[in-house]
Amino acid sequence: MPSATLDTVATQFRFYEAQVVRTRRLGPTLVRVTLGGPQLTTFAGGGRDQSATLFLPAAGQPAPVVPIDAGDDWFARWRAVDPAVRAVMRSYTIRAQRPERGEVDIDFVRHGDTGPASRWAGRARPGDPVVLLGPAVPDNRAVCFRPPADAAWSLIAADESALPAVGAILDWLPAGVRVRAWIEVPHVADIQELRTPPGVEVSWLVRGATPPGSGLLRDTLRAARLPADIPYAWIAGESATVRGLRRHLVSERGVDRRRVTFAGYWRRGASEDHLRGESPAAAAA
Repeated sequence: MPSATLDTVATQFRFYEAQVVRTRRLGPTLVRVTLGGPQLTTFAGGGRDQSATLFLPAAGQPAPVVPIDAGDDWFARWRAVDPAVRAVMRSYTIRAQRPERGEVDIDFVRHGDTGPASRWAGRARPGDPVVLLGPAVPDNRAVCFRPPADAAWSLIAADESALPAVGAILDWLPAGVRVRAWIEVPHVADIQELRTPPGVEVSWLVRGATPPGSGLLRDTLRAARLPADIPYAWIAGESATVRGLRRHLVSERGVDRRRVTFAGYWRRGASEDHLRGESPAAAAA
């Protein structure tokens, strides 16, 4: 993400208290958790790949412990709380929002009980409390899909961790925009019905038993025949794969690096707690 002053962050984001309304399995890999509450009627998501920070109760806690009244100092205050007590903090894309009903949908990648967020999503029940740090204005810095006005078409590449963002981007697209998208998922049953108006082509890559981040998405894009006119590219998923695809587009395809938006949603062998620990300033922003 680009850098921002604390004033910018405080102006663009706020805390929202909410609770689980319902859950729904979307296939073997993803589960959708719908959050609701009166405060979410003012959740000002900008669509596309709008991200928000989700705070979940730590093990044994009835509700997430978050210093929501600490103002700009909330992150330092949160870090100062006993890790066994403070809320679990994770970043997710908002798949959809319905402000008139005070609801947002977040899709979780399920990998059993190997992580606190996956474990929570698998056990979430209506009424379970959560806290969101989300947008207070629609045009906020947590929306990264921003094609230049002169882009002839958009290239999208993602794995299952970024599938909710891809779905939200396709929902947002104005009519007539050309898009070619490649989405890697573990199972055939993970393929979803996405909005694909004329000009939008989605290719699904099913890796099966191959471990995530092993190169299927990268190798497919390298072999693909792409339109010759000027593109905009949005790439998200496993960090090493994303970096490799960006290098390919810039160094081998000649795409202007300023026209490539890339985001490592996860990294093989590292938890989000570890990644946030590497860059506390970025986590606070």
